[in-house]
Amino acid sequence: MAANFQSWVSARQSDFEEVLRGILPRPEAAPQRLHDAMRYSVLDGGKRVRPLLAFATGELAGADVARVNIAAAAVELIHAYSLVHDDMPCMDDDVLRRGKPTCHVQYDEATALLVGDALQTLAFQLLAEHRLSDDARRQLEMIKLLAVASGSRGMAGGQAIDLDSVGKKLTLPELEFMHIHKTGALIRAAVLLGAYCGSVSASQLDKLDHFGKLIGLAFQVVDDVLDCEADSSTLGKTAGKDAENDKPTYVSLLGIHGARDMAKSLHREALDTLAEFGNSAQRLRELADFIVLRKF
Repeated sequence: MAANFQSWVSARQSDFEEVLRGILPRPEAAPQRLHDAMRYSVLDGGKRVRPLLAFATGELAGADVARVNIAAAAVELIHAYSLVHDDMPCMDDDVLRRGKPTCHVQYDEATALLVGDALQTLAFQLLAEHRLSDDARRQLEMIKLLAVASGSRGMAGGQAIDLDSVGKKLTLPELEFMHIHKTGALIRAAVLLGAYCGSVSASQLDKLDHFGKLIGLAFQVVDDVLDCEADSSTLGKTAGKDAENDKPTYVSLLGIHGARDMAKSLHREALDTLAEFGNSAQRLRELADFIVLRKF
């Protein structure tokens, strides 16, 4: 990563961590165990890719960073809740996340279930109680956008397909359909919510939505490659879990080289989608590079 981009990422991550600390309930507030577990599951971990995408599109759209902070936090809370539930014994039954014990291991299964529930509802509370747009209809659209991206037509639906696909051989279109929902929907929402906090045209929103779709798929393809090639200490989660659970992946379908080629193709198309934005999309281009070229 270029030094300037790395500085931008570090500054955004650091500032955003403080935003999250202020938004989450204090650990001493009742019920203390639940609030402590919520903070444990959200803070001090992760690359914050979705918030970074929101910040990048917010800058492109000339948005107030205070507004983008709230939109980015809502997306990150949904993402964190999904990881907590995904790791539970009834789903992937994992013990490591972001380099530390998963929530249900550190606390217990009932607490982990409630953590996910509470983080999800807090996300929508944020979108409802803060003024994120001067147009009330646009703010309602933002709430709807995150709801659809999180629900049965988005992330939750994709997870349901994922669970139903264990031990099955999916075609490439079927695999893409699953991941457009499971992983891509929330990444697309992050891109669009950052833009909604500022001012962009309908045609520009369409371009950004297409970029989000492409880079969301690329993110998952690279994740599948890393799950095969990196170790648990590097990933911060259990490596090789997909193969162990006999899940269909881009690697199992296309092989390592085929999956890498697919990621490169998605990357090129995503960058082409940003052509009309010129220099204002530089951070998005750099994030696209980071997502595809990352090693963890």
